[in-house]
Amino acid sequence: MTALAARGPEITPGTRLVCVDGLAGAGKTTLAERLREAWADAGADVAVVHLDDLYEGWTGLLDVGRTVLREVVDPLAAGRDGQARRWDWIEGGWRGHVRVPRCAVVILEGCGSAPRGVDDVAALVVRVVAPDDVRLARGIARDGEALEASWRAFMADEATLEAREGTTARADVVLDERGAVVRWGGGRPWPDRVHGPPAS
Repeated sequence: MTALAARGPEITPGTRLVCVDGLAGAGKTTLAERLREAWADAGADVAVVHLDDLYEGWTGLLDVGRTVLREVVDPLAAGRDGQARRWDWIEGGWRGHVRVPRCAVVILEGCGSAPRGVDDVAALVVRVVAPDDVRLARGIARDGEALEASWRAFMADEATLEAREGTTARADVVLDERGAVVRWGGGRPWPDRVHGPPAS
């Protein structure tokens, strides 16, 4: 996937944007870390932005796309660093900021990281999916049974977001929870799309 991203557009000279979107508990964070390591091993400066820091708690998913575009994508496209408010999950309020530096690769990781507004500027959009029962079991194992209702509400918001954004259809590659390819080739508009695995 790093080879595929290298064929995508730069959001600003010297910087490529990669969006690792998908469902909670599907494996997005693990994938983003693997991509970061691959680019770092190749000598590239890489920044990873976790959308968990940008949601306004459990109910912030449906609005996070505007934050991504306004506070991350638009500044980067204008040649500036991005800066977004950081949500404190312990205190339940906004505390400090997440700085998004211009560097070789900026990875946005999290559900809602690829709103339609990234289509012309993202070098790569990845969608990670998994069955609901698998995701819910992972979430409860991580966060505890007391948060099951919050997880179920978030999953309902995920369905609403997918219906609005069509991210699965737009993604350049869709992966399952094991990292296996479900589909190559999406519906984003930039030219020379790769509708299959990139040549090695």
